Amino acid sequence: MSKSSLALDTLPPEVSRSLQTLGEHCALARLRRKESQKQWASRLGVSVPTLIRLEKGDPTVSMGVSATALWLIGLSAGLSELADPAKDLRALESDVREASRLRVRRTRASRTTPPPATRTAPGAAVSGDAGSDAEVTVPQVAQPYETGQPGRICDH
Repeated sequence: MSKSSLALDTLPPEVSRSLQTLGEHCALARLRRKESQKQWASRLGVSVPTLIRLEKGDPTVSMGVSATALWLIGLSAGLSELADPAKDLRALESDVREASRLRVRRTRASRTTPPPATRTAPGAAVSGDAGSDAEVTVPQVAQPYETGQPGRICDH
């Protein structure tokens, strides 16, 4: 007799129903293909009793066996999408709430903090009216040339 785990003893009813439905669908797929339990179990690489447990929706059947059964009937392509982070609505909602909270915190902080002092480069010219977008013209400055060796710049 196999050991029972707390997780299996407290399986949510919705999960139990889903596993039973999955098992029924696998059994129906096998029957529609006119294969016996012995043939299907052999193709799955499991014993007939394990196949029977799968078809009854037993939660102790490994996910690998269930995934292989889906593969045998041509429905395994969607397995990788089952826990797709883009479909995890609770996590996405949490991310949005966190971003909103950070935006509110940042907005409040910017109201209490004076704007940073503006600096212009020596020789730069600023034009424009107060309160409008200013245009800054910066003269070209000679740049040091590279020596061709990473991390070394020659300044002569």
